[in-house]
Amino acid sequence: MTNVTRADVLVRATGPWRRVVRLTAAPSGLEGEGFPVKRAFAGVPLEELDPFIHLDEMGRVDYGPGEPKGTPWHPHRGFETVTYLLEGAFEHADSVGGGGALAPGDIQWMTAGSGILHIERPPERLVVTGGVFHGFQLWVNLPRRQKWAAPRYQDVRGGDLGIGQSADGGALVKVVAGSLGGISGPADTYWPVTVAHLILEAGAEARIPTPAVRTCLLYVFDGAALIGEDRVEVEAGHLAVMGEGEGVVLAAPRRRTQVLVLAGTPIGEPIAWYGPFVMNTRSELRQAFEDYQAGRLGTEPVAHVEASTLHGDDLDDQ
Repeated sequence: MTNVTRADVLVRATGPWRRVVRLTAAPSGLEGEGFPVKRAFAGVPLEELDPFIHLDEMGRVDYGPGEPKGTPWHPHRGFETVTYLLEGAFEHADSVGGGGALAPGDIQWMTAGSGILHIERPPERLVVTGGVFHGFQLWVNLPRRQKWAAPRYQDVRGGDLGIGQSADGGALVKVVAGSLGGISGPADTYWPVTVAHLILEAGAEARIPTPAVRTCLLYVFDGAALIGEDRVEVEAGHLAVMGEGEGVVLAAPRRRTQVLVLAGTPIGEPIAWYGPFVMNTRSELRQAFEDYQAGRLGTEPVAHVEASTLHGDDLDDQ
């Protein structure tokens, strides 16, 4: 692997250590045109996730020919979407000209900001042949003053991630944004967040310094980790909400384990969230629906998601 930094800080941090304060199992669901997901944040209060909003583990699924699915064209406003592909292939396009093809290890970081339309789908070759698909989609909230930022798209290649490895080779971290264990990621963020992928080989332990912020989330998606000095066991498909501190202790006693690490400074503002829009007030949500229906969030070059499926009037039922 290229650009690997030998980072003993991955195993020699000194704490104070964060403890698991909430542990939840991710229920299964369907997204877009029907691809399977695990809803990693289900059941967790938004104030414990802030500044993060939503996390889906997409797959892991082994599609047969003709089975791969994506999402139709749809709008967003008020936050950022982050797609991290682990296996397979995915394509993205949006109404401001952003997009491209994602290979394993690649990330697309899209700032919806004031409003955008986009589509995510498997490439035609994967639809024809089938194959394995696995990845994540994360929603990162924006503070009030940045919800109206101009939309933008960042194409982050896996080879550009900040990568650190422990001296014994037992722990590897890939940093997408922010920093972890002295390793920085390439994505440019409006709000201070850290997004990283930690891999522990069987028998390895890592003591990793984390940003000194309130919110720290660990989602185990492969294997099983012992988290904290009290060694709480967290199986794949579970989210650990961590308490305050300056580092996390993780061990993989039995098998190779992979963890998505999220940390960020809480925004601390009111959240009004409905469907594809994350704003501060219900009136702003209603305006987002009206702007979408009036075509003010952009125009997609191909088939339109039916406006009848997104109505601001539905807010009256919430």
